[in-house]
Amino acid sequence: MNLPNKITVARILLIPVFLVVYLAQPFGVHINAWLSLTLFVIAASTDALDGYYARKLKLVTNFGKLIDPLADKILVCAALVAFTFMDTVPAWATIIIVTREFYISGLRQLALEQNIVMAATSMGKLKTIFQITLIVYVLLPIQFFVFEPVTLALTIVAVVFTVWSAADYTIKNISVFKGDI
Repeated sequence: MNLPNKITVARILLIPVFLVVYLAQPFGVHINAWLSLTLFVIAASTDALDGYYARKLKLVTNFGKLIDPLADKILVCAALVAFTFMDTVPAWATIIIVTREFYISGLRQLALEQNIVMAATSMGKLKTIFQITLIVYVLLPIQFFVFEPVTLALTIVAVVFTVWSAADYTIKNISVFKGDI
């Protein structure tokens, strides 16, 4: 297993640690808040790191192409499901975002079976930026910065870009459906 793939696997292994710290709060509210934020930021940052090393060292693998976007989706979905459980992010938003992630994963699999590689789009990257911004905002340990109207506004923006990116991927890869309908 090469370095970029090890970094991706480390991101996946950080997800349950993040969830335990966020949900169980084993160290007390204040420490858990900072630790949850730190764990999430580290995990999210490894996405850029593994991609950088994969390209720089020319270590792009099929495993990496499959597991890297999956690791990102698991990280974001896990955080949003935890937030919904804690009544921080509305269930409707989490359902829309998780549904999009499953849909795009299925579309990628369908494309792969036709030897088509679905490259990440700028809209997909924007979607990720807005989702991560929402998650980081919710995780902010300084509670007076976390206002419900701001959380709702960030949630709506993340959902809009999530739906928009799903439409963008569908339109740009409509040929994937032609052989399967």
